Amino acid sequence: MTESVRKEIDGLRREIERHNRLYYVEARPEISDTEFDRLLKRLEQLEQEHPEYDSPDSPTHKVGGEPIEGFETVEHRLPMLSIDNVYDTDAVREFDVRVRKFLQRDEPLDYTVEYKIDGVALSVTYENGLLARAVTRGDGRQGDDITHNARTIGGVPLRLQTDSPPAVLEIRGEAFIANSDFAHVRAEQKARNETPFANPRNATAGAIKLLDPKQCAKRRLRFLAHGTGYTEGIAFETHVEFLDLLREMGVPTTPHVKSYRGIDAALEHGQELIENLHSLDFEVDGLVIKVNSFALRDELGATSKSPRWLIAYKWEKYEAVTQIEDITIQVGKTGTLTPVAHLTPVKIAGTTVSRASLHNRDELQRLGVRIGDHVVVEKAGKIIPHVVRVEEDQRTGEETEFAFPERCPECGGDVVQDEGGVYVRCINPNCPAQLRESLRFFASRQAMDIEGLGIKRIEQLIEAGLLTSFADVYRLKDKQEKLLELERMGEKSLENLLAGIEQSRSRPMWRLLTALNIRHVGASNAQVLADRFGTLDEIAAQSEETLAEVDEIGPVIARSVYEFFHSDVGRKMVDELREAGLNFGTPVERREEGPKPLEGKTIVVTGSLTRFTRDEVKEFIHRLGGKASSSVSKKTDYLVAGEKAGSKLEKARELGVRVITEQDLHDMADGKMPVAETPDTETPDSRAPDTGASEDASPKGES
Repeated sequence: MTESVRKEIDGLRREIERHNRLYYVEARPEISDTEFDRLLKRLEQLEQEHPEYDSPDSPTHKVGGEPIEGFETVEHRLPMLSIDNVYDTDAVREFDVRVRKFLQRDEPLDYTVEYKIDGVALSVTYENGLLARAVTRGDGRQGDDITHNARTIGGVPLRLQTDSPPAVLEIRGEAFIANSDFAHVRAEQKARNETPFANPRNATAGAIKLLDPKQCAKRRLRFLAHGTGYTEGIAFETHVEFLDLLREMGVPTTPHVKSYRGIDAALEHGQELIENLHSLDFEVDGLVIKVNSFALRDELGATSKSPRWLIAYKWEKYEAVTQIEDITIQVGKTGTLTPVAHLTPVKIAGTTVSRASLHNRDELQRLGVRIGDHVVVEKAGKIIPHVVRVEEDQRTGEETEFAFPERCPECGGDVVQDEGGVYVRCINPNCPAQLRESLRFFASRQAMDIEGLGIKRIEQLIEAGLLTSFADVYRLKDKQEKLLELERMGEKSLENLLAGIEQSRSRPMWRLLTALNIRHVGASNAQVLADRFGTLDEIAAQSEETLAEVDEIGPVIARSVYEFFHSDVGRKMVDELREAGLNFGTPVERREEGPKPLEGKTIVVTGSLTRFTRDEVKEFIHRLGGKASSSVSKKTDYLVAGEKAGSKLEKARELGVRVITEQDLHDMADGKMPVAETPDTETPDSRAPDTGASEDASPKGES
């Protein structure tokens, strides 16, 4: 009997640890909270009945022990320094310049980019695999021992899941309350007639300092690791390797961390992280960019306040509470069904917000949003506003759940979920919503740039039966009598519309490729493909493998391009546009090109221009053989400075980069200003705008 009890206890502990790992580390739980609680209660019962089998690393000890009398102050074996904060990408690039200058390296470095969680910094130390101590950051030199509360935090295992644990492993990370848990905590507070917490970070800070761990456990704190402190018996070559090892040992880490070669690639990934903020269930107030190599970190060292090998790219956060008046479904140009929250208008950071995307069905379910709910809407910097969480404590019972449609709301067609993805799409190629949105994109400035063909005119032409495909745009000239019968279509309007359509026939082939609305293919990828293969037909003739080998393309884009050109819909679309006389490009070997005065030159544009939009000047530089870059470095050949040029102009002067005006760029194109005779950095300053002093140094902030 005794042996069977011991086996059941051991089995329950392993099962509970497995489910904790699935929940906190891998984010793919297999059982409900109720089922998990049932396992935990059974283990508690057996341990109470058989105390001889109790163990300090049992999962039951995560629910909290006895209250303590006070906090002990503990000195950090390695200081927990603060991080330098910056607030724009130029400053991030300046950080890269400083790092490489300190290391005396010209080649790009490997950087990691990760979310900066808005929580409470903790140091958690394991000795021989067992949780030994957890300490707050404090003043960076010493902090409070909160081990009693750390035992209750989700994601802080009591024992590392490894057969060969290091003698000492100090893990640094962030304690936080998930937005979904915070909503439940506030609702429970209201039910007890208590004043709800203002925000997750304050609630976390308060929970960490509670003397009773059972009360801390009720706050539902979690932990994500992002760094290391003092260690013995273990070593890592890179930050990515360290995070991978932590996850293997059952410790959750900040999500989506990868290594990128060079600061531009790191910032590009950072933009992807920013665009996916809505998918997170925790508060974020920036990104952290780190040198990946531990050896290089050792070379870089630290100042008295901050390590030299990392920087925090932060933004101001603004939020407000408003009510969801309705939820509707928007069908996009690729058939994606996107739920949209219609909000009671509210001002956030100076702009009125009345709509917010709920992104996809999974996001809708994760948030638990209902029509009538009060929600927190956040706007961080220039990021599109998104719904952070539901204020469950404000529910009245009159809210209604939103049923995600099982068929396309526009055409009634079948919908499917992307394989391995989260988006639900209408697969009816004749869906009117897809036609409307794809035509809008086709005519937009980033694609065929057809003046006079805006969304209202597109809707009018579709309703009149005059537009059913891209090729129909070019058949409108044969239907002028019908067009003149339309409301708000006079002879002058018609003349302008047809002129805009005619001009679009000669747009560069890469614009046509962009306009075809192939998934994952944007303007920059289209230009890469156009430069490599010359014609649309040549791109269509390539194998998936050949496309994937092109720089900046890769397997995902290659598969999408290949499938489009080998589909019945794609073939028909291309044939019709060929018949319409659009520019399909020129074969690479026979391409007749004009003069390329900027061949091999890297150009950065900053400030406001008078003749170009930002997209137009990039295309202009590209046409002259140059490369349009977004950052100033030693490899930059020219900086085109418009009005209010800002920090890029200052940096160009510091690095000795040639500064020219918008007129100079035109003169180069016309041959009036030979590139070899471009004035040096001193000469054009009288012509370049005076922008004043550079920005003040950024303040320091706690990591």
